[in-house]
Amino acid sequence: MNLARRTMNAPALAAVYERAWRPALFYLASGRSMDTDRRDAARTLRLCGPKRVLDLACGPGNFTRHLSRELTGEGRVIGLDYSEPMLAQAIRDNTAARAAYVRGDARTLPFADGAFDAVCCFGALYLIPDPLRATREMIRVLAPGGRIAISTSHRAPGWFGTVSTAVGGAGGLRVFDTATFPALFAEAGLTDIDQQIHRLLQYVSATRPA
Repeated sequence: MNLARRTMNAPALAAVYERAWRPALFYLASGRSMDTDRRDAARTLRLCGPKRVLDLACGPGNFTRHLSRELTGEGRVIGLDYSEPMLAQAIRDNTAARAAYVRGDARTLPFADGAFDAVCCFGALYLIPDPLRATREMIRVLAPGGRIAISTSHRAPGWFGTVSTAVGGAGGLRVFDTATFPALFAEAGLTDIDQQIHRLLQYVSATRPA
């Protein structure tokens, strides 16, 4: 297990992740606040009513609970993570009526094809072993007509991108180029592909045709 993954599995980080670690690092990386990211996530996923939602690599549930508030009726958000300390923190801090948490491997999701109306992974794909396999699993469990959204690292062109890739790689973080995820989504037959770049992060969303 590399340094980045060991850090994410540390109980001490789980305790401060939502309150300090993630807001600070993501603001530096993207210039965006957590509130902005959460609002955009709900809008991009087009959440409403009794939808079934998967929040992959949910960490301490900082997005999971927020997304669940957009749902009604039998709507439910399942937050899945591999880290036991993160899931324990999610249960302590982000329990909600329409939120549930499951431990699992992003590369082999324990769900049927088309099980979810929306699937997301915010700020975690660069930590997951074989992130493209995990992304294909997200597409597999996405129902026709459903929405997928991710945020992950972005390699800027030029020397700065080269340096950030080297630094990230030394700590166990993958840094992705501009084309990887739009191309993967298009190859899988997804439509309405949208990509936005904010500093060192990229936000990519798409629709699975009905």
